Amino acid sequence: MNQTEPKVSPFDRIGGAPGANQVVGQFYRRVFADPTLRSYFEGVALEKLQRMQSEFFSAALGGPSTYSGRAMHHAHQGLHIKPQQFQAFVGHLFETLKEHDLTEDERYAIIARINTYADDIFSTGIASSE
Repeated sequence: MNQTEPKVSPFDRIGGAPGANQVVGQFYRRVFADPTLRSYFEGVALEKLQRMQSEFFSAALGGPSTYSGRAMHHAHQGLHIKPQQFQAFVGHLFETLKEHDLTEDERYAIIARINTYADDIFSTGIASSE
């Protein structure tokens, strides 16, 4: 391996911003097909959701994007998301990432970044759910 070769980020390997947009589109097709998750997205402005998630995933993939959406705890306030629903969401992301030019370690690193937001997502709904 040549030590002077620049390290290529996962963001670049999936095709930059267009690739991240494609990943998000594929991911949400899986999410919307999941009956345990579909209801969370009813009435949501899908174009805005896709744009925010493209920013978020681009940053998670090591791209130059900065997420400009609401804080996670505000975005998920009152949704009563349970751990098994979050796990299904993350599982769909992992399966989507498998279809792209990423190593297993990179896929797990991306999922680990996403998992850092779990407390923010649960803290706004789990405590008050049945």
